[in-house]
Amino acid sequence: MAGSIYGRILTMTTWGESHGPGLGVVVDGCPAGIPLTEEDIQKLLDRRKPGQSRFTTKRSESDSVRILSGIFEGKTTGTPISMLVENQDQRSADYSQIAGCYRPGHADYTYDEKYGFRDYRGGGRSSGRETIGRVAAGAVAEKLLAELGVTVTAYTKSIGPVSVSPERFDLAECGRNRLCMPDAAAASEAEAYLEKLMAQKDSAGGVAECIIKGLPAGVGDPVFEKLSANLAKAVCSIGAVKGFEIGEGFPAAKMTGSTHNDAFYSENGTVRKQTNHAGGILGGISDGGDICFRAAFKPTPSIASPQKTVSRGGEEIELSVKGRHDPIIVPRAVVVVEAMAAFAAADLLLAGMTARMDRIREFYRGRTGQ
Repeated sequence: MAGSIYGRILTMTTWGESHGPGLGVVVDGCPAGIPLTEEDIQKLLDRRKPGQSRFTTKRSESDSVRILSGIFEGKTTGTPISMLVENQDQRSADYSQIAGCYRPGHADYTYDEKYGFRDYRGGGRSSGRETIGRVAAGAVAEKLLAELGVTVTAYTKSIGPVSVSPERFDLAECGRNRLCMPDAAAASEAEAYLEKLMAQKDSAGGVAECIIKGLPAGVGDPVFEKLSANLAKAVCSIGAVKGFEIGEGFPAAKMTGSTHNDAFYSENGTVRKQTNHAGGILGGISDGGDICFRAAFKPTPSIASPQKTVSRGGEEIELSVKGRHDPIIVPRAVVVVEAMAAFAAADLLLAGMTARMDRIREFYRGRTGQ
């Protein structure tokens, strides 16, 4: 299967299935000398693991990570970093009913059309558990970015019709509610909304927002390797993402140039912007401001309500999906968005090191005889 590798300089290769022995990732291109431990990886994995609230699948997994290579005496060695998370609570029998038919909203049909074969146990490679490898790789990228003073923070912006209020915005609140929303009142309202849907055997969608702070101006290329394009590819590769926007996003189409343009000013000789409608990216290149983007997630397709579908033989049938499923994807997906954004930013930071001859000359001065 092609398509399991992301990145140019810093790369991740994810592997494994939802109901196989385990899942993992190999990160290559990471510079040597970055402090990294299994605890650093585990912190992010703990934010996405199942079974943490009523609004996540009841699958009981510790998602404990093992670093198999690329680390010596607590630091990266510059060689491939291989990480493994073993599956512990597979219930493949939960999926026997859908072995011969296609679940609406899932990749069952498209998988079958592409490969003529599919792993129906939880979706195989299209399962949400594939994101374990992404989160582990993202933890490595976040450690790299931290060395440069760059931070990446994602949170739930909205669930169904309930959105975070700018007046009540408080990032610290994300750790105090089960939906990772930076607004206590909105979180309470969203929980009531989800309880209602769960009683109706239905699910909800939502939006995750992500802010990258400290990224210097000049990251990204102006054509096919734009920072915006790479962020979009990284985030849209996450299962269930159906929309992506940067800065003002789609509402920018209703603005005028005079209202959307971000005026520049000088602060102690440094170029700054008075506003950030562009979301920190101009011409595909970071402008030194906060990078701000959002990802829209569709409702969880696995629902207990009866749905019409067809069997592999073409027979029209009715299906109610059994098993353990999240009624809302966004709260657990927030850390996946954060991980993919961190990885995309770190990869482009490394790629940008060769953009200017003066910086190459400065790096190698004293080593080339000049």
